[in-house]
Amino acid sequence: MENNRNFFITIALSVLILTLWQVFYMNPRVEAQREAAKIEQQRVEEQKKAAEAANPGAVTPAPAPGAIPNAPGGDTVTAASRDQALAASTRVKIDTPSLEGSINLTGARLDDLKLKHYTETVDKNSPEIELLNPSTLPTGYFAEIGFVGNDKTGTVPGADTVWSIEGNPTLTPSTPVTLTYTNDKGLTFKRTFSVDGDYMFTVSDTVQNSGSSAVSLSNYGRVTRYDKPAVASTYVLHEGLIGFTGAEGLQEHKYASIEKDKEVKPGKSTDGWLGITDKYWAVTVVPSEKQPFQPRFGYFVDGRHRYQSDFLTDPINVEAGQSATVETEVFAGAKEVAKINAYAEDRHIKRFDLLIDWGWFHFITKPMFWLIDTLYKFLGNFGLAILATTVIVKAIFFPLANKSYASMANMKKVQPKMLEIREKYADDKMKQQQAMMELYKTEKINPLAGCWPVALQIPVFFSLYKVLYITIEMRHAPFFGWIQDLAAPDPTSLFNLFGLIPVTLPHMLMIGVWPLIMGVTMFLQMRMNPTPPDPTQAAIFTWMPIIFTFMMAGFPAGLVIYWAWNNTLSILQQGVIMKRQGAKIELWDNLVALFRKKPSPAE
Repeated sequence: MENNRNFFITIALSVLILTLWQVFYMNPRVEAQREAAKIEQQRVEEQKKAAEAANPGAVTPAPAPGAIPNAPGGDTVTAASRDQALAASTRVKIDTPSLEGSINLTGARLDDLKLKHYTETVDKNSPEIELLNPSTLPTGYFAEIGFVGNDKTGTVPGADTVWSIEGNPTLTPSTPVTLTYTNDKGLTFKRTFSVDGDYMFTVSDTVQNSGSSAVSLSNYGRVTRYDKPAVASTYVLHEGLIGFTGAEGLQEHKYASIEKDKEVKPGKSTDGWLGITDKYWAVTVVPSEKQPFQPRFGYFVDGRHRYQSDFLTDPINVEAGQSATVETEVFAGAKEVAKINAYAEDRHIKRFDLLIDWGWFHFITKPMFWLIDTLYKFLGNFGLAILATTVIVKAIFFPLANKSYASMANMKKVQPKMLEIREKYADDKMKQQQAMMELYKTEKINPLAGCWPVALQIPVFFSLYKVLYITIEMRHAPFFGWIQDLAAPDPTSLFNLFGLIPVTLPHMLMIGVWPLIMGVTMFLQMRMNPTPPDPTQAAIFTWMPIIFTFMMAGFPAGLVIYWAWNNTLSILQQGVIMKRQGAKIELWDNLVALFRKKPSPAE
């Protein structure tokens, strides 16, 4: 029994240490990173203004031959607002069931995109998520496809090319848009944009050589971003530059790491994808498999500081009087699991599913999400799906839990014999252990069996935490009552009487209803067992529910609801099994003893 309790204490303290690390180390670190990012952004803007004032006629040097070009205008911030930036150029409208925005005819780039189904907050009047923005804004973020030529090709389409519309002026899933450009060397470029009903664009470029000699040119694609996410990334998932290409496979470069490395060039590839990912959104380019390409991830400080994932294909030869076509796909949207998996399978995009960071324990996290998502389709509420998932997990591990609780019940029944052994061999620990082992063997008791329910709960707990944290399906998913976002902490607090007192509380005092319910159920579950004779262990068991209530208050509400429901089911399960085994349930006696007035020393 002593080993059993020690194991419980070890497990509990391990979880406690991880939680304390998250709350008192990682959360302040994230806040510090967020503040540092803001300060850095302000510093860069001030430097830009000072440089422009000192040298207003400065021109950014032209890119070297064979290099992917920079943004037009020397990457300068010129627009005061998003509307002003959009009005400064001619555009092609984008209108799909999932997206709205426009294509900038200067560069034929995707730099204006909003997500129709997603808003910034749970408020119904909250603005839509703005995924892509023009480069003339501090928050510039865009995807661009172009060509790199040479003296024989003349000027080829790039960042500053102004395209012409041919026919239909609005891009929808049923109406592609065609753009054209003809240069001084007899090369005509025809670019067709098409889009599905979700988040995938297809860019088909046809090069017609009307000249008298063959030419060769390379196709490039890039995803460029000038700012970092407003919320700094954490260890839980990857945010930053990402791709899957060539023999190296998955490439992940956080903003901080690429700032140090400056440039990373994996080996050449003929398949894969690359781009920039946030927690819930991503923008990637998928090069054609017909032409080898060189992927690259970089942080560039020429002009404006920018983060960029790009590729450059090997030269494409176009004979005189002939044409060549190259196709590139661009994903820009929400990382919805079903759609990401469908793109990977239907469009044969190699390991596109890795765009969602399932983590090292994906073999647990993926099935957990699948189960919750499947139940959601039947129940219509992710909160109910989490409750049902808890029941199913309990049912799966019921045989093991049944043996564990039965073993615990048997240990309680033989406690008098265990006490006799301790008293008899109080001065001989070796004989005491031998007698204990003989007792376990005679009574067919496994002293560690009671630890398995707790041990098995830990990977389930962390997999559910990962699902709640990374999957956009859980974002802004309501439960009932005041819980309007299962992926966010319970917004209520005991210390302002759950909203009755209109005061803003520190983060550590936001102890909501569900964390309190979780704490109560944890307290009751621990009181199902006899109070440990050791005062230190007894104190740990007494204070642990209170500590966990404060710690869990900052976790997603869906996770707290799961924990509270799991505790409730464990109490019922343990009570039924102990009753069947004829073991005494200590809950009521422990509660009475807790609140009973202790006699004074004089008494």
